[in-house]
Amino acid sequence: MQSWRRKSLWLALSASWLLVLLRVFPLLRLAVPARPRAGAPQGWPHWLDRELLQSFSQPGELPEDDPQPLPAPHGGSCDWGACFDVSKCRGGGLKVFAYPVAGPISDTQRGILASIESSRFGSVSPEEACLLLLLSLEAPAGECSPLPQQWNGGRNHLVLGLHPNFCPQTFQLGQAMVAKASPTVDTFRPGFDVALPLLPEAHPWRGGAPGQLGQHSPHPGVPLLALAEERGGWRTAGTESSACPRDGHCEQDHGPEQTHPGATLPNATFCLIPAHQPDALHFLQALQAGCIPVLLSPRWELPFSEVIDWTKAAIVADERLPFQVLAALQKMPPTRVLALRQQTQFLWDAYFSSVEKVIHTTLEIIQDRIFGAPAHPSLLWNSPPGALLALPTFSTSPSDFPFYHLQRGSRPAGRFSALIWVGAPGQPPLKLIQAVAGSQHCAQILVLWSSEKPPPSRWPKTAVPLTVLAGQRKASDRFFPHRALSTDAILSLDAQSSLTTSEVDFAFVVWQSFPERMVGFLTWSHFWDEARGGWGHTAEKANEFSMVLTSAAFYHRYYHTLFTHSLPKALRTLADEAPSCVAILMNSLVAAVTKLPPIKVPYGKQHLEASPPLAPGDPDPQPPAQDCINQMVAEFGYMPLVSSRLRLDPVLFKDPVSVLRKKYRSLEKP
Repeated sequence: MQSWRRKSLWLALSASWLLVLLRVFPLLRLAVPARPRAGAPQGWPHWLDRELLQSFSQPGELPEDDPQPLPAPHGGSCDWGACFDVSKCRGGGLKVFAYPVAGPISDTQRGILASIESSRFGSVSPEEACLLLLLSLEAPAGECSPLPQQWNGGRNHLVLGLHPNFCPQTFQLGQAMVAKASPTVDTFRPGFDVALPLLPEAHPWRGGAPGQLGQHSPHPGVPLLALAEERGGWRTAGTESSACPRDGHCEQDHGPEQTHPGATLPNATFCLIPAHQPDALHFLQALQAGCIPVLLSPRWELPFSEVIDWTKAAIVADERLPFQVLAALQKMPPTRVLALRQQTQFLWDAYFSSVEKVIHTTLEIIQDRIFGAPAHPSLLWNSPPGALLALPTFSTSPSDFPFYHLQRGSRPAGRFSALIWVGAPGQPPLKLIQAVAGSQHCAQILVLWSSEKPPPSRWPKTAVPLTVLAGQRKASDRFFPHRALSTDAILSLDAQSSLTTSEVDFAFVVWQSFPERMVGFLTWSHFWDEARGGWGHTAEKANEFSMVLTSAAFYHRYYHTLFTHSLPKALRTLADEAPSCVAILMNSLVAAVTKLPPIKVPYGKQHLEASPPLAPGDPDPQPPAQDCINQMVAEFGYMPLVSSRLRLDPVLFKDPVSVLRKKYRSLEKP
């Protein structure tokens, strides 16, 4: 008995010592280094991808860096609560006044000023703005330019620098925020400063180049690794690479090896990027190429790290574990590789593909701080289409936007609002109202009266509420976010449109399955005109189309908010001056957000083709195609429209079966 007790005591003590050892010496993993804090030693990093990396060595065998005291961040103890007066932004949200650039101005600086002025953030007066933006403190001659008169110690100021070379007189910044390219982790103030990407000098100003990833699953011959080189290029290595020293260069035993110039994007699955700050430019190149960045203990803050979850698109590894990093990359599951590569393309397109997107992302981050934490949940920042296209002024809940129903496993509500726009000649659409009101899904009918003639005093009796709204006699007024709209789905109609109740019912059922897209009856298509050297559009019937006319189309009410508050002012003015452009602009806006074409549903031959909408007193119903579509392309920076050949019909459409089996009888007649 005593022998059994001694054995039990010995086993208990052994198990206790084993637990202690496991807590002290955890298994080695790929690591995300914790951000160092001033005045405190940097601890061992916390781990990522725990299922991938096995323990090949003991932590005691790793070379330890000598602890160095970290300098205090510039600006002392400045943070958001102490150095920014939020009370100035309570009235109208974030309003930004950009100081004019003293002396010669570059094209990039001129574009930044124009972009801020035309955006929803722009303000023409420093007294009305709650954020004052200074583009650069460094004059062309290399000397610091004088501070503006409204400096006030830097309070409520943002100093913006797209390049890491900053004015050396950083002590003058005081309480100003700094938005700088690739700031070092020891000078960056989390929650106050904004980390920008390091952009190349020839980075597109607007629109931007698309991501270069043609296939998410790598081809068999694609190298596993691309190694960033000091001279700006990339060196690819085969899958049998055996060692990756701390400078990021792997020794290769087997497999092909190629050297690429700096202008060539890497063609590999993973891109190893060393820790030095100049290598931050490689980070952006890897994102565009769809090459998963593997950062070896970076000394610089990742761009927009306050809102972007980089664990979904990049891998941050400890540079002291070269063998383990390579082994983990080789064993990474294909599903994980696919998810990372897809995220690189989304982040590149949403936030980094142009200078304008970088600037607007910076301002959106500051606006989130003003509104508070719930302004943009992480899902909106890290899922398509991104926070720049999910305005917090509309909602802070993902369920209210048309993009996230599929992710959340939900569907839009089963009702819609019909918005009938009445322009010239201003005839009451009595027959159309009766057809729409007969739909089982109709919740309300709104008549937007924009004609010079007064509306009739009596309207037909309907089973749903009918409201007449006074319009401002502008074509863009039909896309204003009217408070009277009570449903997510909107059926946009012109007074001249002609639909049956079955057509309305079927189109709405189709829209419920595609709430982020436009669903319509009449279509247009765009084309490249070689003779004129520009874009054009045509209403000729063809198998391929890229637009549905807003004279009869379903879409989500959120696009009214985007059209009014996010579309450039020049395009909204174009819609008022040329009302036939409203269909092109709305289709372009939806396509730019979703990267998807509209959906066509059947339209009875008994209806006349709907004509483009007319503004009161507008004698020309159809301006030249280039005047509208080319100006739209110039403002977007690219052609957003996407062509399609898809048309959805009822299941029994034209089938030789009994009429009693047909749900939409007027559409399904053989």
